[in-house]
Amino acid sequence: MAPIIHLVRHAQGYHNLCEENQQMPDPDLTPLGMTQCEELCKRFDAHDKITHLVASPLRRTLYTCLYSFKPVVDAGKKIIALPDAQEISTFPSDIGSDLSKLKEEFADDLVDLHLVKEGWNDKSTESRYYPSPVKLEERSRAARLWLRELVSKAGDDAQVVLVSHGGILHFLTQDWDGVKLERGTGWDNTELRSYEFEDPTGQDPDASLKETNPSWRRRRGSAIPLTETEQIQIQQAFQAQLVEETRNREGASGDSSSAIID
Repeated sequence: MAPIIHLVRHAQGYHNLCEENQQMPDPDLTPLGMTQCEELCKRFDAHDKITHLVASPLRRTLYTCLYSFKPVVDAGKKIIALPDAQEISTFPSDIGSDLSKLKEEFADDLVDLHLVKEGWNDKSTESRYYPSPVKLEERSRAARLWLRELVSKAGDDAQVVLVSHGGILHFLTQDWDGVKLERGTGWDNTELRSYEFEDPTGQDPDASLKETNPSWRRRRGSAIPLTETEQIQIQQAFQAQLVEETRNREGASGDSSSAIID
């Protein structure tokens, strides 16, 4: 059996309720978001097979992982916080808390913060996390390579959960199926999709992922996947909107915020 990467979008946060809430820094989950976590926990049937828990270091993704995969956490698995999995925009809601705050809020025996360095939440133009398409593709590739290295040490039965965000998940998967440009994503809150590495030999320099057949059938039934040309067209439209809205916000407010946020 090939290693499996279960990708999950976080549960509903307060920033998802209205545009104004996008100004909230690193917001909490809503009561509905908590319920979504409980429901995901109940319907996910492979808690006992999970070898690693990983999440973006934003609070909503860490809490989604803690609550949605509670049986795995209770079994002693720590959540590895992965900065490259953070969301794309520079709205306050998509900028993570300082490392010192995360250390205060999340116990050492629950969340492993060794990959989170000071400045991980810097999204200025010179930062690794500035939302340009090139930088988003680069860090998504880095995240995939990191995941491949992680599972290579755990064997063919490895199953990893990564809780991330609606925008960056399209860059991570290189899959643009279902994208709604007005939302900046095609993923629902607590939606879970399962992937394998396209190249089982581990030689692919991009460590590209492909969705498993059961995962595709669960959400799309007998639908035919997009062609490579269609994927490129949607990706280009998404990135063009990202660039335009980033420029508009920079011109209007003098900062480097992106309007794609979900």
